[in-house]
Amino acid sequence: MLEKNKLEKYLSRCMASEADFAEIYEEYEVSEIISMLDEKVEDINKTVLSGIGIRLYKGVESVYAYSNETEEETLLALIDDLRNSIGLKEEEENVVLTRVEYENNNPVKIDFEETSLKDKSSLLERACLSAKRKDERIVKVQADLLNVKQNVQISNSEGRLISDERVRTRLMVVAYGQEGNNLQSGADRPGAGMGLEFYETVTPEMAGEEAARNALVNLQAKDCPGGKMPVVIDNGFGGVIFHEACGHALEATSVARNMSVFCGKLGKQIANTCVTAVDDGTIPNAWGSQNIDDEGNFQKRRVLIENGILKSYLIDRLNGRRMNMESTSSSRRQSYRFEPTSRMTNTFICEGNSSFDELFEGIEKGLYAKKMGGGSVNPQTGEFNFAVNEGYMIENGKITYPVKGASLIGNGAEILMNIEKVCNNLERGQGMCGSLSGSIPTDVGQPAILVSSITVGGTANE
Repeated sequence: MLEKNKLEKYLSRCMASEADFAEIYEEYEVSEIISMLDEKVEDINKTVLSGIGIRLYKGVESVYAYSNETEEETLLALIDDLRNSIGLKEEEENVVLTRVEYENNNPVKIDFEETSLKDKSSLLERACLSAKRKDERIVKVQADLLNVKQNVQISNSEGRLISDERVRTRLMVVAYGQEGNNLQSGADRPGAGMGLEFYETVTPEMAGEEAARNALVNLQAKDCPGGKMPVVIDNGFGGVIFHEACGHALEATSVARNMSVFCGKLGKQIANTCVTAVDDGTIPNAWGSQNIDDEGNFQKRRVLIENGILKSYLIDRLNGRRMNMESTSSSRRQSYRFEPTSRMTNTFICEGNSSFDELFEGIEKGLYAKKMGGGSVNPQTGEFNFAVNEGYMIENGKITYPVKGASLIGNGAEILMNIEKVCNNLERGQGMCGSLSGSIPTDVGQPAILVSSITVGGTANE
């Protein structure tokens, strides 16, 4: 990382322009992924990423450049290119930086860089063996262990200098079950903003067994009937629908450009009164947590929806200028190669008052979506389409047989109003979220919820 006096020199040079704000983002990241197939290590990849990004604002416009070289000659040339594009001025502003110190909210106990390859590989082996032991029909298990350590330093023309170390780990297990010619897969992908101590609580055996269970259920699944029906969406990764169909539409990336279905709706009811939703980047050691956002502001707990009323958007500094609103510390990016923008961290629907059994009461025919998969959404219209990786039919208030080939099709604004009941069993799941500033780790979550009516795409001929 650059020394304070160097950063002051570069920022002062940035401000010898028509810019009214300048920022320097530095990054050094080490990541590794170990892959295993049926208890044999197949591949080990280690990547080192290092570079710097420089950004200048002039009103509501910005210019951005980056480099993986940090020699003074390179950076001065980069800064001069930015100054020329935004406009020069003769006088130079003297930027003086003050380092901001704080207590780390995401401590690490077991550093993956100080752990032997043998010990890390054993985590994968334990997951594979656990899946195989579940049932003789499990014929293949693929497991990957991802470890990342990212160090960032952010300085700006307002005199702020702050650093953060972000460590995260994730175990990804895919089990394949076969019965005759029928081959089905199941998966589990737990992760956290922690070191390898994470696997003392969420053990590899748990992940392997869950992946195998999921595959075995899918072996018995029948084709899913389609049509409009009530749907119970389970907790944990079920929150991906809220994340995609609503969360992205609350990001200033869309709102500032009037490209969101929720533009101009602050203080208005956009969901059923049983719905309260939060984006919280301060949860200790969560997959999507950070001490600071990627503009150097301390992370926050942001109440997005409270009892159905829209309370806040997710706002970064630049889009805050466009919206005439303060930043909510929601700026994130994949790396120095991306200019940051408003993004989610750990986003979830809060717990309600219903029990799990109450969600199914009175449903003659419906779908229980136990595990959600990927999908797509249009933030401007809110229309979405998501696969159901594990589903069951609901008949006369009871969960009956497993189904395959199901998808949920609808509109984010409509589904929020159609959430009738919210359970009291909040859990979060881990994922990677893609947007303008690249792919970033985010938690999605919710308790189990009942949606009164949603279109289910199915493969069964009825």
